[in-house]
Amino acid sequence: MYNNHLKQPAATNKTVATTAKSKATSSSSKSQSNMRTPIDWQKSSETVPYPDLSKVKNLWVKVSLKGNRTYLYDGSKLIYTMYSSGGVYQKDAKTGKMKSTTPTGTFYVQAERGDSFYNQELGEGANYYVSWLNHGEYLFHSVPTKADGSYNLKEAAKLGKSTGSHGCIRLSVPDAKWMEQNLPEGTKVVIADN
Repeated sequence: MYNNHLKQPAATNKTVATTAKSKATSSSSKSQSNMRTPIDWQKSSETVPYPDLSKVKNLWVKVSLKGNRTYLYDGSKLIYTMYSSGGVYQKDAKTGKMKSTTPTGTFYVQAERGDSFYNQELGEGANYYVSWLNHGEYLFHSVPTKADGSYNLKEAAKLGKSTGSHGCIRLSVPDAKWMEQNLPEGTKVVIADN
C-alpha cells in the first residue's frame, strides 16, 4: 500500500528500553470518566497517571478505528484509554465497500521505535513512534509533523474525532511518547473496524 514510513532516516532513531513510571489506578468505568475534555493533542488523553506496566500481567492493546480510541488492557480489565485516529476510509476495489487504510486483525509490537521520523514521499512525519506491522510501515505515533518539524494543526485537530492517517494510529504527543518509552516489544495489538 504505502512505502515504509521509516524509509527516510529519522532525525533520531533510537530504541528505548521499557520503563515503568506511573501507578495503575484506572478501572473500566474510571478510565472512561477520566478522559480529558475537550480533546487536546498536546496533553495526555486521561487526567490520571499512565499505568505502571510492571504491575500489569497480561498487557494488550485494542484500537477502535471507528471509535477513534486506543485502549490498554490488563487481561479483560481496561487500564487506560487514549484518543486516537486511524487510517482514512477508501472504497475497496474488490468489494466496493469502504475500508480503512489501517489493517485490521491481531499484530504485535515490533522493535522499531524512536523519537521522530519524516517521510518525504508522504510529505509528513511524526514524533515518538512504535512499529506494530511490517517493521516501520504501520506505527503508533504522535499527530503528524511537517517537514520543518512543526505539528500539522489541521491534522492534529482530528485526533479522537475522525480518521486522517495513511494507515498508522495517531496519538496525542504525550500518549505517543509514553507508548514509545513504555510499550514492550511483543505486546499484542488488536485493530478492530468498530
